[in-house]
Amino acid sequence: MTDDAVRIDGNTLRLPGGVRIRFIRTLRLPETGTHELPPGLGEFPVRRVEDHADTVPAEWRARGGVMLPVYLREAMWLSFAGSTEPAALQVGVGKVCAVSGKPWSSLLTQDPQNYVVLPRQPWLDGINSGKGTVRQFVAVPLGLGATVEGQVTGEEVWGGVQLQSFRLNDAELAKWRERERRRTVSTRSVTSVSAYGAPPPAPGAAMAAAPASAARPRSAPAMGLGVGGSMRQEVYRDERSRGAWAREPVGRVFVHLVTPPEWRRITGEAPPPSPVDRAAYTRAGLPWFEYYDDTAQDIAPTDSLSSVRPVGEWLGDDHEPWQEPSPHQVKQLGDAPGKPVEDGDW
Repeated sequence: MTDDAVRIDGNTLRLPGGVRIRFIRTLRLPETGTHELPPGLGEFPVRRVEDHADTVPAEWRARGGVMLPVYLREAMWLSFAGSTEPAALQVGVGKVCAVSGKPWSSLLTQDPQNYVVLPRQPWLDGINSGKGTVRQFVAVPLGLGATVEGQVTGEEVWGGVQLQSFRLNDAELAKWRERERRRTVSTRSVTSVSAYGAPPPAPGAAMAAAPASAARPRSAPAMGLGVGGSMRQEVYRDERSRGAWAREPVGRVFVHLVTPPEWRRITGEAPPPSPVDRAAYTRAGLPWFEYYDDTAQDIAPTDSLSSVRPVGEWLGDDHEPWQEPSPHQVKQLGDAPGKPVEDGDW
């Protein structure tokens, strides 16, 4: 029986249609220059909003979804490893599409494309800035105008991250499953990974959680995503026609971003440790990554996203020292579900 609910499995969000998403802590890039892919430094813990209904703000209860803790100016990326069947995934930052720069929509579009195709797209580190680059996701408070939402729409209302998945339509999905069945039969004696199996892994380790405690509900500082430095990463063009996908989404979830003090107050859990010093990481000789798929085509940038300015213009210069990784550090990368996550009005 197919599960049609959004669930949390450990710290992995599981959306209907075989979509799996993890939120990965990472090193924040300098806001100048273009860089390799930064490493994963462990997963953000993810919790259901409804499990803390007595301590979250009322508007969070109304929107439902999940929450995770982030520090001011902390960077993150979204990992799609483990997604099983083809899916179109929309990613919103403050209800602005991170791929097209257009307002959030319940419809898929291809001109401009407003989704990523899974599991071909192994991860997404930031907004699409085009020409083989993205601008890194960086957490900032609402109210300064520094978020992507604030710069594109002129107001900051939503914050957080929004996710919405679409399956292939019934006919296309049946064709794909039959092709996969035949391919599996023909290669049964060989250990292989499906073209739509798990994409290349990136490093990451799970965070530990502490026991919860009671607290009274109140307003919480609202957080959203702005942009930081640029990195080499393509957002791949969909090779299927729009008619290959179902017209209606099969799952969606609102991801609230919580400051570490509020995380402790709401959940009773200790937040993750502060972000790793990036110069120390590089001096230690630990790896950075480069990923390239020569069978895929990058989608073009959009005016609204290419003009988004980095958070440093609102919060001041980044004084953390930067040490460029040496060439040998850049590596080439060619389940019982939990309770359903409650959706709400957003």
